[in-house]
Amino acid sequence: FPQCTAGSAVTLLLPGSLPPPRELIYDAGEVFGIMQIQREEDEEEKKKGNPGVVIQCKVVVTRDSGLQAADPNSVYLVDHAWTYRVHHARQQLEQIPGLLPRMASLMGVDFHGEAPDPATVELVMERMWKYNQTYQLSQGSAEDKVPVWYIMDEFGSQVQHSDQPSCGMAPFFYIQGQLAYTVLWPLRDLEEGVEVTRDYTYGETNALVRQCRLLPWIPVDLEGVSSATTEPQDSYYETIARENKEQLPVEIQPCAVPKDKILKVYSELSQVRDNLTHPRFQLTEEEEEADIIWAYNHIKDYRKLSEERPHVMLNQFPCESIVTVKDCLAAVARRVKGGPAPDWLPETFNLQTELPQFVRHYQLRQQRGEDNNWICKPWNLARGLDTHITNNLDYIIRQRESTPKVVCKYLEEPVLYHRVEVGLVKFDIRYMLMLRSVQPLRLYAYNVFWLRFANRPFSLDHFDEYEKHFTVMNYAEGVDLKQVHYDEFIPMFEMQYPQYPWKEVEVSVNFFFFAAGAFYSHKLTSGLSSCLKHSRSFSRRHHHDRLRMAFVPTHHPGGKQGKMVTQ
Repeated sequence: FPQCTAGSAVTLLLPGSLPPPRELIYDAGEVFGIMQIQREEDEEEKKKGNPGVVIQCKVVVTRDSGLQAADPNSVYLVDHAWTYRVHHARQQLEQIPGLLPRMASLMGVDFHGEAPDPATVELVMERMWKYNQTYQLSQGSAEDKVPVWYIMDEFGSQVQHSDQPSCGMAPFFYIQGQLAYTVLWPLRDLEEGVEVTRDYTYGETNALVRQCRLLPWIPVDLEGVSSATTEPQDSYYETIARENKEQLPVEIQPCAVPKDKILKVYSELSQVRDNLTHPRFQLTEEEEEADIIWAYNHIKDYRKLSEERPHVMLNQFPCESIVTVKDCLAAVARRVKGGPAPDWLPETFNLQTELPQFVRHYQLRQQRGEDNNWICKPWNLARGLDTHITNNLDYIIRQRESTPKVVCKYLEEPVLYHRVEVGLVKFDIRYMLMLRSVQPLRLYAYNVFWLRFANRPFSLDHFDEYEKHFTVMNYAEGVDLKQVHYDEFIPMFEMQYPQYPWKEVEVSVNFFFFAAGAFYSHKLTSGLSSCLKHSRSFSRRHHHDRLRMAFVPTHHPGGKQGKMVTQ
């Protein structure tokens, strides 16, 4: 954890200096105390109708001898009161005895009685983003790596922010014992009565971004900040290329493949090996003799392949991350459009590089009384993993502390599909695309599409309810997977939406695919003989008398998939 490089923590927290789980001693109460102070409410609290006097807590040093930063014993453990993943939060608050009252008390939420009150649950889920901390595991499956959020106990949660903190705090996780806790250490000598503070945005050097990240606790006026997003400079993409460690190919001359040639195919993917039965192709165990390589892992050394085997066919293109990774997609779409994003791309902000612009945009929409529901998506994950839907600005801002994400305007008026047994639900449509070349652009669409449906009626609430707001059900356990064949869906769709004949919808879909491919070829580097399989999914949104489409990519092992969300 980077926090541990600050001050005396470098020497105090060396490996081996922390006790194993069975020897943990939570003795901070012998050195620190929680002090309650009264203050007058500020203007923001007055707007919320809170009482005139606000009780605030802070942590102070209570030991007569104070704390010495050089003392190796000046390391204290803080327990975690609640550890969870976001999609389990509501269920745990409702079902775990004592959890809701404890969280309500810790957050200053009035709670009376024993039964979980839905209004109290909602209020705790709103306020918890002022108390949440996060970490994620570096090993395991994609599901295991989804960020974990936790709330420290009543002591740790009352340590307030300071730009000149007196202490450092960082989480530690014992994988062997599956135990997490937070360590606290002084950054300087502290006398009795001195307040214990920490920096809520440790390591942030950009003053404006720091203000935005502190907004959950300290209101800020961004009136002078523009909400406009600009196209990143080429250096942004060059940095991404360096991080991906891709070696670009040399220029090659295209060659024609004889129609009677049997092409040898190398692949580690079972989908390819089990289903490639056409007599024109022959599977091989030797990658060096293959005419076609359908790779599972990311191909990086295109230069070597272009020099030694210039006419081998690949299932990947150099620099394809500019459309398979969400932050790059939005930036490149704006570049091709020559300004704001095209209509088919929802309003999108990169939380790593465009946080101030997003906060200002959110505040402007709030002032105008416009819908302010947003969806936060990791740059390069699929299947709804670590994806969050909310209108809570604190919630969105805190997502910046976990995996890198974009935030997109959530579709508040999606076109819904009537399921007889359920009602009106969200759905999306997935097309398979084959990108044959980028210069010139050659893009093929398979007109047999796949359909995915939510399992519960759509409404703009309970955004943490997966089966209401998401459509990918084939990875979740114990949920219904609704399947409708494409040729059965078309007459059903036309019956439910007679003003939109499917032939017209299909024309707009194909135009959309071409537009997406156009900005793809605008930025990609040519070189190798490549063929890239994509899938694009989309759902739709009513917009006056027409339907609009939007495009959001997802990642799929063994190739790349994209997700088109039609608004």
